[in-house]
Amino acid sequence: MSFYYDKNGKPIDRSTWSEQLEKYKAIAHTKLPDGKLISTIWLGLDHGHGEGPPLIFESMVFPEDGNMSELECRRYSTYADAKAGHDELIDKWMAKVDTEK
Repeated sequence: MSFYYDKNGKPIDRSTWSEQLEKYKAIAHTKLPDGKLISTIWLGLDHGHGEGPPLIFESMVFPEDGNMSELECRRYSTYADAKAGHDELIDKWMAKVDTEK
């Protein structure tokens, strides 16, 4: 069983993962009007720990840029799911911004 995966979900060795991490980590970053940051990245490590498909992408919502206390975290198996999940988080948290006005 592999612990390292490329963006397409194919198992890779640690050295390849390390090289790719520097180049391909960021997927999307969105700063909301209230200062919250939504960040989606490729982890390349299976955060599902072998249970089901490898969870190698992650979206997190932070209260503000630089504050590492996340408000929400989601993990995904595919790039497409990660992009869609990022967009869903934008919609969810923008709705909260709109109701706070």
